[in-house]
Amino acid sequence: MIKTLEVQNFTALPDATWEFASGLNVIVGENGFGKTHVLKLLYALLKVPSDAKDLSAAQLERAYAEKLVGVFRPESLGRLVKRRQGRGRCGFSVRMTDSQLSVAGGFASNAKSQVELKKRPTKGLERSPAYLPTRELVTLCPWFVPLYDNYHLEFEETWRDTVSLLGNPSLKGPREKRAAALLEPLEQAMGGKVQVDAASGRFYLQLPGEGRMEMPLVAEGLRKIAMLARLISTGTLLEQGYLFWDEPETNLNPKLIKVIAASIVAVAASGVQVFVASHSLFLLRELEMLLGDKQYQKLPRRWFALAAKDGEVALEQSDQVEDIQTLVMLDEELAQSDRFMNWEGA
Repeated sequence: MIKTLEVQNFTALPDATWEFASGLNVIVGENGFGKTHVLKLLYALLKVPSDAKDLSAAQLERAYAEKLVGVFRPESLGRLVKRRQGRGRCGFSVRMTDSQLSVAGGFASNAKSQVELKKRPTKGLERSPAYLPTRELVTLCPWFVPLYDNYHLEFEETWRDTVSLLGNPSLKGPREKRAAALLEPLEQAMGGKVQVDAASGRFYLQLPGEGRMEMPLVAEGLRKIAMLARLISTGTLLEQGYLFWDEPETNLNPKLIKVIAASIVAVAASGVQVFVASHSLFLLRELEMLLGDKQYQKLPRRWFALAAKDGEVALEQSDQVEDIQTLVMLDEELAQSDRFMNWEGA
């Protein structure tokens, strides 16, 4: 599990040490303050040792540089250094429960193709992390991976990685039965089961008594749920592993947000370390209520907020959501409620 992340001068992120829970980690904040960037940084730093066959320093330094560029899509690696006058340098350090997986390094603002490592992982990560962007990706299966691998496309590499994970075979045996418990509420929400055509690799929603429906014909909110369901059924998100989900509430109505919230907590309770970035007060409240239930009271959780302070982005973090003083989305929604109650146009 990821224990801490320390960053200096990396994009818009504050210079700080993030301390994570082994279960659920929720990050909130305004646009442009770095919520997505912290998810992408953690994902990239974990994805390299999950894919690497050669753990030599030279190979890893190139691999980390390539992954950061592929995930963030800057014009060059050095563009990820916080923008200031003159030459600058950024640094990062991830401390894992297993110290053999920890990594620390950095690069200068003129760097192009290599990260300088101070500490490198000495063994590979057994299971690939999963990154879910704000949009669904099941309709990109299976054609997107060969297209991305053979042509220069201006898409984030997380899309390519996730489409590849979605195409993995489903579990069978005892682990399939454990996955079924997590899948049940998702399949109820979708009204059917996610299926993959063996010949074409295309995804369908199998509806009881109605046959298969092509995924492009399914509502986008349900396709996001299908994406999560597929990663559970393949074992990517079961018992161990890492899930990074950027604004899971996007394009979902409140009813489906409740389903997603319940699934996020259940996945975390199964042993997966989950990181969520969100704008949604509705999702935040659902997670709070779920974590208060008896079955999840012992699930480790951590809350983070990114907000402006003295002209800089500042980080707040705590095990208790009520300790987070700056929750912009909460302040804005409460202010809107006050405006609505005083509205005389009704």
